[in-house]
Amino acid sequence: MSIRHGLLALLEHGPRYGSQLRTEFESRTGSTWPLNVGQVYTTLSRLERDGMVVQDGEDKAGHPLYAITDSGRVELRSWFENPVDRTSPARDELAIKLAMAVGAPGVDIRDVIQSQRRHTVKAMQDYTRLKAQALTAVEKNGVRERDDIAWLLVLEQLIFQTEAEARWLDHCESRLIRLSSTAPVAGPEPASPGAAAGAAGMGARAGAGAEGAARHRP
Repeated sequence: MSIRHGLLALLEHGPRYGSQLRTEFESRTGSTWPLNVGQVYTTLSRLERDGMVVQDGEDKAGHPLYAITDSGRVELRSWFENPVDRTSPARDELAIKLAMAVGAPGVDIRDVIQSQRRHTVKAMQDYTRLKAQALTAVEKNGVRERDDIAWLLVLEQLIFQTEAEARWLDHCESRLIRLSSTAPVAGPEPASPGAAAGAAGMGARAGAGAEGAARHRP
C-alpha cells in the first residue's frame, strides 16, 4: 500500500494537515487500511525531505498545513500513469502458511485449508453486504460523491480477491487429494551399510558353521 502516493493525491486538492489527511484517506478507502497520525506525519516528513511537499503555514487552529510541490505532482502523475509492479509480489501470509504446513509434524493441511475457507467465505459475505450499502449510498448521493464511489471500488476489489482466494483453496485441496491418491506405498526402510555388512558377516559365519558341522557328521 502506497501511503505516500495516497497523501500526495489528497494534497493535490489543496493544503491539508496530518489528522485531516488521515480522515480523508480512511474515508476514501472505507477504513480498509486504517492509518494513525504517526504514520501520516512520518510519511509527510519523508515527502518533505524528498521535495514533494512543503509546509504551507497553519490553519486557524494552529495545525501545520502541507502542500504538494511540482516535484510531488510529477511523482503523482507517474504513479497514476504506470502499472503497479507485480514482478515482486508482496508476501502473502496464507500462501506462506500453506507452504509451511506441507509435511509439518502434527499438522493436517486439510484442516488448515477448511478453517481458512470458512473465514474467507465469511469475509466475502461481509464485503458483499457492505457493497450493497455502498451501492445504496451511490444511488442516493449520485456520482458526485467521490468517497462513496471510491469505497465501492475498494469493496469490489476485496470481493474479487476473496472469491479468488476461495477458488485457490478449493484447488489446493483438490491438488492434495490427487497427490495423495497417486503417492507410492512406502516400503520398509533400506538397511544401513553397517547393518548390511553385519548381516552378511552373520550369514558367512552361519554358512561356515554349517559346513564344519557337515564335515564332522558321522
